Amino acid sequence: MNLIDDLPGLIAFERTAALGSFTAAARELGISLSVVSKRLANFEQRLSIHLLNRSTRRLSLTDEGRQLFAHATRVIAELKLAQETLIRQSEGVSGVLKITAPNGLGRRRIVPLLAGFSSLHPQLQIQLQLSDDVLDLISHGFDLALRYGELPDSSLIARVLAPNRRVLCASPGYLRRRGQPQKLADLARHDCIHIGSTAGTEWHFDDGQSVHITARAICNDGEAAHAMSLAGMGIVLKSFLDVAADLASGNLIQLLPQHAVSAAPLNAVYPRGHQVTPRLRAFIDYIAEQLAPRTLLSGNAPDF
Repeated sequence: MNLIDDLPGLIAFERTAALGSFTAAARELGISLSVVSKRLANFEQRLSIHLLNRSTRRLSLTDEGRQLFAHATRVIAELKLAQETLIRQSEGVSGVLKITAPNGLGRRRIVPLLAGFSSLHPQLQIQLQLSDDVLDLISHGFDLALRYGELPDSSLIARVLAPNRRVLCASPGYLRRRGQPQKLADLARHDCIHIGSTAGTEWHFDDGQSVHITARAICNDGEAAHAMSLAGMGIVLKSFLDVAADLASGNLIQLLPQHAVSAAPLNAVYPRGHQVTPRLRAFIDYIAEQLAPRTLLSGNAPDF
C-alpha cells in the first residue's frame, strides 16, 4: 500500500501516538472520537500491522508502531511546511513568473521595467522569452504573453495594457537642418523614413487626411527605422509605445500631434480558466501603470 493513499489514517495515528490518547487526538484534529478510532483501525487493517496496544487506561506503541511513528512525524512535518509555504505564496508575490513578448517590445519597453518590478518583489523569479513567433502559452508553460492586436484564440483572456497610436517624429538635429513641418502638406518636402518596401506611398491619418511622400529611406524593420530617425535621417511614422521614451528624453520630437494613426493596443494575454495568481495580477497592474501615456511622458502624453 502507498501510505499517501491513506493520509487521514496516517495523521490519526501520528496524532494519537504523539498525544497519548484518542480523545486528545480528536480534539486537536477537530473530529469526533469515533472518527479517529475508525481511521486508525482502517489504517492498521490496510497495513496488516498492529500499531497500538490499547487498554482501558493507556495506549502504547508496538515495535512496528514506534518505527512508523518516527517516519510519520517527519512526513507530516514536511507536509505542514509545504502547505504553509504554498499559503504564503498564494498570499504574496513569489514563485516563478514566465513571460513571453515580441523581440522589439521586450528589449525596448519590457526589459527596462523588469528591474523596478523585481525590486518590489524580491521573492519572485522572472523568466522572459522574447520571440516574434506567437507561442502557445499552455504548451510552453507561460503565465503571460504581451501581444499587440486582436486575439483570434477564444481560450485566452486579453487585458488592454496600453492604447497605441502611430505618431510623426524626428530628431532635434534633423529639425535644425530642415525645419519643422507646420502642416501635413509640408511632409512632401521633407525626408521621410518609410517602413515598407516601396519608395512612393501615402500616409493616411485618423482625421481622414493623407499626404503623399517620397521616402528618402525605406526599411522593412520598425526598429531599424526608429534608429534611422534617431540618427537624424528624417521623419518617421512610428508606434507611440516604441518612441515614448525618446519623446520623453528629447531624443525625438513629436510633429503635428493633431495628426496620428490608430494602432493595435498592447494586451496582456493569459489562458482562460487558469488561476490569476498574485504575481500575475501584480505584474499586469504594474506594466499597465508604467505604460500609461501619462507615465511614459511624465504628464506630457498626447490625448488618447
